[in-house]
Amino acid sequence: MVTGLDISALRQHICDAGKVVRVVIADHKGSTPREAGTAMLVTLDEQFGTIGGGALEFAAVAEARKMLRVDGEWVRAFTKIPLGPNLGQCCGGSVSLLAECFGSVELAHLETLQGPFVRPVTSGRPEGLPLPVQKRLRDTRSGAHNNMLTLLNGWLIEPLETAKHPLWIYGAGHVGRALVTTLEGLPFAVTWIDSARDRFPSDIPAHVDMLVAANPADAVAHAPDDAQHLVLTYSHAIDLEICLRVLSRAFGGLGLIGSATKRARFLKRITEAGVDASRLQCPIGDRSLGKEPMAIAVGVVAELLQARAAEKQKIREVSA
Repeated sequence: MVTGLDISALRQHICDAGKVVRVVIADHKGSTPREAGTAMLVTLDEQFGTIGGGALEFAAVAEARKMLRVDGEWVRAFTKIPLGPNLGQCCGGSVSLLAECFGSVELAHLETLQGPFVRPVTSGRPEGLPLPVQKRLRDTRSGAHNNMLTLLNGWLIEPLETAKHPLWIYGAGHVGRALVTTLEGLPFAVTWIDSARDRFPSDIPAHVDMLVAANPADAVAHAPDDAQHLVLTYSHAIDLEICLRVLSRAFGGLGLIGSATKRARFLKRITEAGVDASRLQCPIGDRSLGKEPMAIAVGVVAELLQARAAEKQKIREVSA
C-alpha cells in the first residue's frame, strides 16, 4: 500500500550512507506493475524496495547510482517510460519516474515540512510554486481534493507518511475487536496479543500484527519503549501480570479496562509488589458514551488521538 514519503527511512539511509537516491513513480498510465507513489531507495551498494522489477527497475537503479556520483544539491531526473517490448515489460502502460538525490541539505528541508512535499521534477530548490500548484494545495486543505500524490505542471505534490505510534492491545474479546476495528486508518502501529489463535477472529485486519503468546504478559518484553499498552483480557490475574510487567520497564502509556473498584484493587496490589502505579490509567474511555464494546472503543481511541495531538503540540512548542 502506498502511504507517502517516509522521512524516517530517508533519515536513516542518509545517516548510514551520506546520500541516497529515491526513485518514485510520479505518474502511471494504463497497465503497470506498480501504482503511482511506489518508491525505492538506492545507495551505491544497496537497494531498498521495488518499483516493479525487471528492466525498468534495473535501468532506474543504474541511473540512480550515476546521480550519487554527481556533486550538488537538489539533483533530480524525470523520465517517462513506455512499458513496451524494448524493456521486456509488455504491460501496455507507461510510468513517469522521478529520481531525487537526498543528503543532509535536502533532509533538513524535509524535517521542516508540516504538509506535503512539493517540488519541481527538474533539479533545483523547491521554491516559487506556480499558481496551479498553489491552488491545488489550497483545495486539498479545504477538502476539495484528496491528499494524494499529484503530478501537476511539472511539479510533484506528495503527502508525507504519517508516523505511526506503537499500540499494543492485550485481549481479543469484544472490546479488543471493537478497538481494532475503530483504529483502522489511524496513525497507530497495532500489535494485538492473546493466548491462542482461536481467540482471534479468522480474518486479521491488514493494519494489525497478531501475536499469540501462551502467557500474554511475556509479550510485554518485546514492545518498543514508547509503546502505548491497552490491557483488556478475560482474566484479572492476566491483566495484573501485564500491568506489573509494563510498569516495571520503559513505556509510553498504560490503560486498563475496568471500574473504579478494579482500579483501587489493582493499585493496592501493584503498590504491594513495590512497583510505582502512578502512570496506570483506569478506567479508560468515556463512560458517558455507553458500555457497548464499540462505545468503549470510540472513547478509548478519542483519548489516544487527543494524547497524540497534545504531544505533537508540545514538540512544536519546544522546536519553535
